[in-house]
Amino acid sequence: MIEELSRDVLEPLVGAVAYSVVGIALMVLGYLVTDWLTPGKLGELIWTERNKNAAILLTSNVLGVGLIVVGAIWASEGGVLRGVVSTFVYGVIGLGAMAIAFLILDLLTPGKLGDTLTEEELHPAVWVNAAMHVALGGVIAMALS
Repeated sequence: MIEELSRDVLEPLVGAVAYSVVGIALMVLGYLVTDWLTPGKLGELIWTERNKNAAILLTSNVLGVGLIVVGAIWASEGGVLRGVVSTFVYGVIGLGAMAIAFLILDLLTPGKLGDTLTEEELHPAVWVNAAMHVALGGVIAMALS
């Protein structure tokens, strides 16, 4: 009975907590990467200045990371520890891919994408970049399955 309880309740509980911690850590890392790529302080832009462009970009980053975490959990095999480690590794790869895609798009388009984020008026380029973040998250998540 103790073994059943451990297998049916404790293992999934430990897994849920561990994956939650990794998911939160990756989202914080995603926030820091996005803050690094954009001019000014992302927190000020979003929460103080209520900048919609910056909010859209950060939202897409969170959604992309979330897709990667879900895909990594879905594909994980071999126990919680192995699954959590692989989730973190794939999450970091996804964040790197999003950052590289941001920089490439910035090179391919006129102006500076980071500066566009600080504009008060909604800018179409932010939507393009946001779509790219979510799409990359989906691509990486599907690559895991």
